[in-house]
Amino acid sequence: MRLLPSLGLARPSRRHWLGYMLLAPAVLLMLAFVAYPLFVSLDISFQNVNMVRFDQPRRPFTTANYERLFASPDFWNAVIVTFKLVAVVTTCCFALGLTTALLVNNSFKGRPIARLLVALPWAIPEIIAVVIFAWLFDSSFGLVNWLLIQLNVAGQPINWFSKPGAAFAAVSVVMIWKGYPFVSIMALAGLQSIPEDFYNAAKVDGANAWQRFAYITIPSLMPILGVSMILTMLWVFRDFSIIYTLTGGGPLGSTETLSIMTYEQAFGFFKMGYASAVGILTLVICVVASRLMLRRAPDSL
Repeated sequence: MRLLPSLGLARPSRRHWLGYMLLAPAVLLMLAFVAYPLFVSLDISFQNVNMVRFDQPRRPFTTANYERLFASPDFWNAVIVTFKLVAVVTTCCFALGLTTALLVNNSFKGRPIARLLVALPWAIPEIIAVVIFAWLFDSSFGLVNWLLIQLNVAGQPINWFSKPGAAFAAVSVVMIWKGYPFVSIMALAGLQSIPEDFYNAAKVDGANAWQRFAYITIPSLMPILGVSMILTMLWVFRDFSIIYTLTGGGPLGSTETLSIMTYEQAFGFFKMGYASAVGILTLVICVVASRLMLRRAPDSL
């Protein structure tokens, strides 16, 4: 207690320095674990490096990694697959998450259990969810193939992880199942913050259920939905464990995203400079996409 007066931080003109001192440890940790590795990755991406060793002298500056990257069909395939996965997973997560949030926001018997079941996939670790779905999509004795055959949707078992379209669909289903509870929880929190007087006034004015949803619910949820969309998009961009455990990026690169490509180049082929270039471009794409989304909704975010 005597430390603040001795440093003069108790004076009103110097109280802001106390805030800086309290933030300093967090800032130093961010610099150590985020800024410095990012700087090292950027530096390595401009070097022709296979294995990184800090006891060796720095390699000459070169843009060969980026030139090779932009000329590589594998890179552009990974970009296309990543954007397809982002579009499919984000859209489905929002449709399913908003629907379930609207359902569990109503009063009915067993609502606490329903809310628990909605949030359950989000609480399960990714690797456990992937193992469960790997068994469900098994081509020999998986439950999904059995259901499709019983419903006459498929005439024979589908080999989900050997066909490009089926593998992409399987990965999308797992990511949607894992990601929609986050949107549902965020939307449910936003729904509970909307004053009931808004809906009562709309009913008095003769607004039907769809009009109340379109003119009250959606505009009130836009700030939360906007942030949730950006976070979901960034999660799909960077997710690694689901895709790598299910398909490893195959077959024929149909599920090879930028994160899978970065891992393979770095730890499969030991091309650290090339992998760093992929990682830096992935970061740039994420920043640009997030910025564009923020610009399109300046009033709500």
